Amino acid sequence: MAGSELTAFEEGLIVGLLVGEGHFGGDGRQPQVTVRMHVRHEALMRWLHERLPRSRLYGPYHHGDRHYFQWMVRGLALSEDLMPILDRHVRPELDAHAHARIATMRERYPGSFESEA
Repeated sequence: MAGSELTAFEEGLIVGLLVGEGHFGGDGRQPQVTVRMHVRHEALMRWLHERLPRSRLYGPYHHGDRHYFQWMVRGLALSEDLMPILDRHVRPELDAHAHARIATMRERYPGSFESEA
């Protein structure tokens, strides 16, 4: 299931999770969006991965007292599947901070989003 096939509810839930819990950045070579959540949210993390199957779900990880899953979106999964959803919904009037983080990610990795302009 690609981002264009999601229901309005699914898109809204994804956007809400990313605005609240998402990290918009990169590894120096390519942009990525990451969400880390406690293992108690395993069903939700698997739901995210099912909705955007080109994304990656890692874990569960156990480091000291931390027990979490990590969901990561890069490459075509980011540029073709997730970014159109974020572009449709994350506006400054919704959440200026999340909008700015997405804009900064685009500026740092312009080659990854050229075809979207």
